[in-house]
Parts: sequence; structure tokens; C-alpha cells
Amino acid sequence: MSNASEKPFFNDIAASLEEAWRLLLEGANDRKSSLHTPAVATVRSDGAPSQRIMVLREAARETRTVRFHTDHRASKVADINQSGPVSILGYHRDAKIQLRLSGIGRVEHDSAVCEAAWNEATLYGKRCYLADPAPGSTVGAPTSGLDPLMEGRKPEGFEVAPARENFAILLVEIRQIEWLYLAHTGHRRALFTWNTSGNEWEGEWLVP
Repeated sequence: MSNASEKPFFNDIAASLEEAWRLLLEGANDRKSSLHTPAVATVRSDGAPSQRIMVLREAARETRTVRFHTDHRASKVADINQSGPVSILGYHRDAKIQLRLSGIGRVEHDSAVCEAAWNEATLYGKRCYLADPAPGSTVGAPTSGLDPLMEGRKPEGFEVAPARENFAILLVEIRQIEWLYLAHTGHRRALFTWNTSGNEWEGEWLVP
């Protein structure tokens, strides 16, 4: 078995950043990846933190952006508005790497990118946005929020079309990446911050 110190990123900060993005791209494209469903945290209007698990749909290194899907009526949309802070936490079990991403979020409802994301979504995925009342509403009994006639079967395209009104995307522009690699020989931790003026990532080692 390979020794932790043999990992190309173990003592190489540039390689550590490469590994972080490799895992993010894997998380967006592989449903079995541990990073496919990270925790996403926002800040409510009362200053309290709010977290939820979300599906990572896309990671674009060239724009430092990650994409999630959301219900336009969800509370996190109000938290973020057009420039709210967002924190993303994921742990890749096999790689033994934790990623903490910090950035600025924005929610798009009517953009071309949102429309493309809707067109790519599965019928089952689109069905989620038919919930009535809105997600987070208080109800008197357990419910999925869906019409019982929509449960337990694959819907038709015309049936989920009204859900488009509730569908939105959350885009997060990543400004910091904190990388932590767990190894029995000694952990490694690094912080990468985007330098806007230099148009590059600046990395520094941290004590784990």
C-alpha cells in the first residue's frame, strides 16, 4: 500500500490545489463520489447559520464556480439573495480529503443557464419542484408536498412542466478553498485564496 508521503500532493501545495479541483469535478460528475452531496451553509437574516445537504451539479474551475439546484421558494434563496456568503463542506472518504469552500452565492431563476439546467434535469428531478405548499411550510401531517397521484411513478413531461416556475439554480463563486488531507504519518492542511488583482490562487500551508 502506498505511503501517504508518496502522494504527489503531500508536500506540494500546487499539487494540493490540483487535487482539490480534481475531486470537485469528480463530485459533480460521479453520483458515487463522497463529494457529490456536500453540506451548504448560508446565513439567515437573523444572523444564524443554516445548513443543508445539496447535490453538486457542476464545478467549473475556469470560473471558480460550483452549481446546485434549488426551489426558488426555499429559505436559502432569501438568505443568499444576489450576493450572500456561502460555505460548502465536503469530505471524500476514499481520498481522505476534506474541502471547505467559501464564496459568494447568487440565485438565478430566469437565466439561460437556469433554463439549460432545467432541460437537463430528469423527470423525477423536476417532480421535486411541484411541492405545494412551499418547502419549509408548516403542515398538520407528514407529507412529501406532492399530489398523491404524482407519487410512486415516473411523471410525464407535461405533468412536471408547471414545476419550472419553482426551479432555480444556486451558483457560488469560490474565493477560498481550505484543503485538509488526513494521513497517519501526519496530516496536511493548506488554504488557497483567490487574488483578484493577480487573477490567480495564492496558497499557504496551515497547521492541521
